[in-house]
Amino acid sequence: MGRGLTVLFAIAGGSAVGNLYWAQPLLGDIGDDVQASAGATGLLVTVTQVGYALGVFFVVPLGDSVNRRKLIPTMMGLCTLALLATAFAPGFGVLIGAVAAVGVTTVAGQMLTPLAGDLADDAHRGQILGTVASGLILGILISRVVSGFVADAFGWRSVFVIAALLTFVLGTLLAWRLPSLKTRAAVPYGELLLSVLTTVRRSATVRVTMVLGAAVMSVFTIFWTGLTFLLSAGPFYFSVSQIGLVSLVAVVGALAAQRVGRLFDRGLALPTIGVGLALTLVSLVIAGVGGASLAGVVVAVGLLSVGIQSVQVLLQTRMLSLEPSARSRLNTAFVVGNFVGGAFGSTVAGMLWGVSGWSGLMVVASCLIGFALVVWAVHRAQNAKQTVNELSA
Repeated sequence: MGRGLTVLFAIAGGSAVGNLYWAQPLLGDIGDDVQASAGATGLLVTVTQVGYALGVFFVVPLGDSVNRRKLIPTMMGLCTLALLATAFAPGFGVLIGAVAAVGVTTVAGQMLTPLAGDLADDAHRGQILGTVASGLILGILISRVVSGFVADAFGWRSVFVIAALLTFVLGTLLAWRLPSLKTRAAVPYGELLLSVLTTVRRSATVRVTMVLGAAVMSVFTIFWTGLTFLLSAGPFYFSVSQIGLVSLVAVVGALAAQRVGRLFDRGLALPTIGVGLALTLVSLVIAGVGGASLAGVVVAVGLLSVGIQSVQVLLQTRMLSLEPSARSRLNTAFVVGNFVGGAFGSTVAGMLWGVSGWSGLMVVASCLIGFALVVWAVHRAQNAKQTVNELSA
């Protein structure tokens, strides 16, 4: 898999994931335009995420049996239509249906990742998957920042028009650049979906990877949800655009994710996951202690970004290397586990902020990372014991 195609995968995947987050900073503007309450417009984010979870579970596994050269551009074409429907929605009812369709159809990033694993050779798989994953991370970060600035200049609807044009162009490029792929054995759709659950049940490594991914995503969501509350209140009183600029510090995490994939290629994935978890714990301690200082917050954001994104890339790369013929289903299990973790984190952040504030959230997040470290340590010890037994057999 060449460098140019890898970069195209990273950009297209980032664009697809970014479609989930365009609306988040714009809820006030959208509510004013379509005459919806704050509670109603908040449902736009929820519906988009639920649609995405459904798309990941019901569409992404098709990558293990359907021609992805056709499937991926088709989904991006459908997503283009959903984004345009969002941009031109005349009222809230149409809008909420349109954003749900965006969630279901913007799953190209989660199909491109296992495809990259298939196209990469064994010696460079970690490096290539790290590059693609960093594109997905950048898509999340950039979409949140850019949407606010574009909406301020041209209105919130223009954000979704631009997103639709970008999705269409990238889908067209992928239709042109995706290589011809070996035909796979057809698997009945119901059996394909059931096999996702079967794969989780029969593999302890899959289950451990999902638990670690869910725990880390919970912490990620707790941190960023809490950070929005923290920076929008005193003593900071930051605007949405200013909060977005602070979040750009997390770009260092995307850069680290691109590099850390090479450690998988050297057989160092499991120990590096432990280092990433430990670094995340350190960042949470700094955040809890230095939350009243912008400098403390910025340092914490940078360290947490490096720790969490490195762990996520290595977990996903490890997952996709377990069974080459089932990469799309394995990725489905991993992403759904992350979604559950993220939903748990956002719920916890909303419930605890009014009770314990920023410091309380950091304590809860630290406990989750502590749990992840225990799971990691037990799993590593079991792996070491299994290796010794195999060598002595």
